[in-house]
Amino acid sequence: MSNDAPLSGTQLTIAAAGYTAEIATVGATLRSLQHQDRDLVVPFAADEVRPVFRGAVLAPWPNRVVDGRYTFDGQDHELALTEPKRSHALHGLVGWTDFDVESVAPDRVVLTTTIAAQEGYPFRVVVRVEYRVDEQGLHTTVTGTNTGDRPAPWGTGPHPYLSAGAGTVDDWTLTLPAAEVLEVTEDRLIPTALVPVHDEFDLRTPTLIGTRFIDHAFTGFDRADGTASITLTAADGHGVRMVFGDECAWAQVHTADHVVPEYHRAGLAVEPMTCAPDAFNAGAERGLVVLDPGASFPASWTIQAV
Repeated sequence: MSNDAPLSGTQLTIAAAGYTAEIATVGATLRSLQHQDRDLVVPFAADEVRPVFRGAVLAPWPNRVVDGRYTFDGQDHELALTEPKRSHALHGLVGWTDFDVESVAPDRVVLTTTIAAQEGYPFRVVVRVEYRVDEQGLHTTVTGTNTGDRPAPWGTGPHPYLSAGAGTVDDWTLTLPAAEVLEVTEDRLIPTALVPVHDEFDLRTPTLIGTRFIDHAFTGFDRADGTASITLTAADGHGVRMVFGDECAWAQVHTADHVVPEYHRAGLAVEPMTCAPDAFNAGAERGLVVLDPGASFPASWTIQAV
């Protein structure tokens, strides 16, 4: 990235079938996505420091590692605490990395970076991010490849704030066909128990979000056609849908409650994830992927207009 590039990095635009996506290289970030001039995600300006992880790729873990500490392959590790108010390591290591541009086409771009072995994560993993648009929407595939000589823990996911149209989260209807929700502590959002969806978390039929607060991970998705989908619609029937494959068994959903008025409930964070929050501690039962030397793991999701 040159010194005169915008703060969010080199800007790349891809378009097809009425969709236009703007990608920024810092964090391999989806900076904006429109369908026929309608925003499908909450955008931010090119020359702005990306707020609240808006549109970033999360790797080598999504969500949190509690206290920044975990044990892997018999060794204890301690990560930097990047969520200081809750004392956790948040959203991986590539969110502020300026990715290299591997290839660009009118409807497709590929970005890459290498996570260097470091304190807390002594593993070397290449991260490849492909964005592609067609009549079905914006498709994203993130692939982690272990180029080191020891197994590496891995997880990934995106962090878009979906926008259904006019209004705020309170005005939109959510359909989230998940059977289970991961309960967390109120103060630090530490996972406690995986339970059947209940009360305000049972969103398997279209439900007005209203004033409810959500910042939880869901799993046990209805996958009748092999994929899961989370749909957000406005009063006029227009909206946006996130579709993801079975490599993403989890999805974090957050109503974006924030002390900054501009950010507060402006969009619904919908984050398909290959693993649950704190999977570096919970292990395979919560979806942690172990990349053997030379192995790769791809995960894909699609954002489409409704």
